Amino acid sequence: MTYAWYDIFGTLGVGVIILAYILLQIGRLRSEQLMYSLMNAFGAALILISLYYSFNFPSFVVEFFWLIISLFGIGKYFWPPKAQKPQI
Repeated sequence: MTYAWYDIFGTLGVGVIILAYILLQIGRLRSEQLMYSLMNAFGAALILISLYYSFNFPSFVVEFFWLIISLFGIGKYFWPPKAQKPQI
């Protein structure tokens, strides 16, 4: 089996996402932290690069949404929601 450079990217991406999840589960990382969203976005981007060269539609859909949701988390970090006024 040959292992192309994009396979290495995809494998690294999976490793980054798994590492983020492990760190979350053992309490070393919180989901509100910027690093958590950055790790997930970076991992998803690496996997998407590998999928560009070896396409798989279901995997593409998962990683596309993983990246979008992670980017949303990054945006929330830099632009937190404004406090809502209490409703009367």
